[in-house]
Amino acid sequence: MVKRLISANTSDMLKMNGAELKQSIKASEGRVILSENVVTHEPLDGITTSEIAAAFGADLILLNALDVLNPVILGLYDNEDNLANAKVHQDGEIIHRLQKMIGRPVGVNLEPVDPNAKMAEDQLVIPEGRRASERTLTKVEKLGFNFVVLTGNPGTGVTNQQIANNIKVAKKVFSGLIIAGKMHGAGVDEAVVSEEAVSEFLKAGADVILVPAVGTVPGFDDAELKQIVKLAHSKGALVMSTIGTSQEGSGSSYIQNIAIRNKVAGVDIQHIGDAAWGIQSPFENIYPLSKALRGERHTIARMARSINR
Repeated sequence: MVKRLISANTSDMLKMNGAELKQSIKASEGRVILSENVVTHEPLDGITTSEIAAAFGADLILLNALDVLNPVILGLYDNEDNLANAKVHQDGEIIHRLQKMIGRPVGVNLEPVDPNAKMAEDQLVIPEGRRASERTLTKVEKLGFNFVVLTGNPGTGVTNQQIANNIKVAKKVFSGLIIAGKMHGAGVDEAVVSEEAVSEFLKAGADVILVPAVGTVPGFDDAELKQIVKLAHSKGALVMSTIGTSQEGSGSSYIQNIAIRNKVAGVDIQHIGDAAWGIQSPFENIYPLSKALRGERHTIARMARSINR
């Protein structure tokens, strides 16, 4: 068996395979926090956004807007090397270096863009290295990511059907944890979440079902979330609720309310997104999310625990 993630040391977490990471999250009983960070903006004083999120209590780090075919994480290397030395960034060690620096499992967003999507707004074209495909999922495996999230940023044209298609591809080429679903519409004129879509994700082999947090998208309420949680858990999958609608910056009282409502519904991971600052959630919101979900004791332990353990 594995240690529960909220009590695990760096040496425990980084040696877990996908199945072990899933069990470790399950054993934490709804107290795991994932912080999503944009990696393509200049970070604070030459450090990565991931380091900031880890310092304030995130258990899992999700990289957004990373081109896995040309990976660059600003702040990871000395400033003069960030963009100039392409060889350094493509040597296959970029993710291992980040994992070593922050002591947390690291994942990446890949977007299952549907060329036939019925758009509700202008479509944003993203590079191949950010789109989900067999090529990019194979590269994610090669780079050593602990998990992958198949979802969509605003306006990119990601559909639930294309997410299901790419889960099947991921199961063939990626050994880590597979998280899948939509936080918001991603520019597409379809329901963000439904039991039908979740059933397709589960059949395709998703380890974790991603859903919007109650209170973040119109019309998705506590009762609907509970039904999806029960469905996912009955099939052996976990559930991650997500704050991905710029409400990451709505303040601690909102964040704490969301945390408790979604924990009551039974979710296993609570995600906080990157839109508030345009690069990650303000640290003053990661901390109250952590404190609401697991109390001050576990919050301080995660923040203070040395990555050398």
